Amino acid sequence: MSEHVFGVSLTPTYDVSLTHEVTDAAERSGLDLVGVQDHPYVGQFLDAVALAGHLLTRTTRLRVFPDVANLPLRPPAMLARTAATLNVLSGGRFELGLGSGGYWDAITTMGVPRRSPGEALAALEEAVTIMRGLWTPGQRVTFAGDHYRVDGVEGGAAGTPPVGVWIGAQAPRSLALTGRVGDGWAAPIPSYLPYERWPECNRIVDRAAGEAGRDPASIMRMAQLVGTVEAGGGGGPKLTTGADPLRAGAKGWAAELVRLAAEQPFTAFVFWPERQSVEQVRRFAEEVVPLVKAGLA
Repeated sequence: MSEHVFGVSLTPTYDVSLTHEVTDAAERSGLDLVGVQDHPYVGQFLDAVALAGHLLTRTTRLRVFPDVANLPLRPPAMLARTAATLNVLSGGRFELGLGSGGYWDAITTMGVPRRSPGEALAALEEAVTIMRGLWTPGQRVTFAGDHYRVDGVEGGAAGTPPVGVWIGAQAPRSLALTGRVGDGWAAPIPSYLPYERWPECNRIVDRAAGEAGRDPASIMRMAQLVGTVEAGGGGGPKLTTGADPLRAGAKGWAAELVRLAAEQPFTAFVFWPERQSVEQVRRFAEEVVPLVKAGLA
């Protein structure tokens, strides 16, 4: 992945035509990433992983990832196989955003047991261990954890470049886990994780990575920003506290992204439009991103 990358988040509604138009606009406009929100319990949404595979067949350059995959509803051995398959078929353009589960009242309606925060975190670590083993060709993976087990399953090729595991962590222990075993941190949107917590969260990831003997800079940091790119060049408020969407012109957006990249180790920026549209994707890609790249240069 290049030094700074930019993407857009998709809501996987049944408006497939709009999804195609938005994704095509992202590809043509030079964005790097498309994230697909994963809420399998929502009847009005398409399956995120299946949709990711479909979008990979329509594009040639974009990297696609679930933002983030709902681990309690996707057993890790099968998720590993699916991720490897999508990465191989797409020539290395699939990444695995992964979360331990958020909306437990909704998750449990699909027949899985509720997990405490500690149990969910332990399950996430077990899952990453299993998946990395299954992405190792020729390895027989045996693992017996409190939440998952596999017994002599054969590992296989997972494509090149390898699948990255980008963890959607927000609590201190899950952030520390990200620093120990993750390839990236997909910071939750501000309604889950207010702006003022982002610096300390990055420090937790850094500290845990260092204690594990890893280079903190090797862990990708993704800022996910909700808002609207307005017409014109107006500025907006600094994203320092709270969770308000950013509503500003291209110059205001660019100033905030450049500041975030300068003050914190963010190298990826994913735009969550308040209203999903081709116009918003184009404004972000064609007006905001060039200003950010110039500012970072």
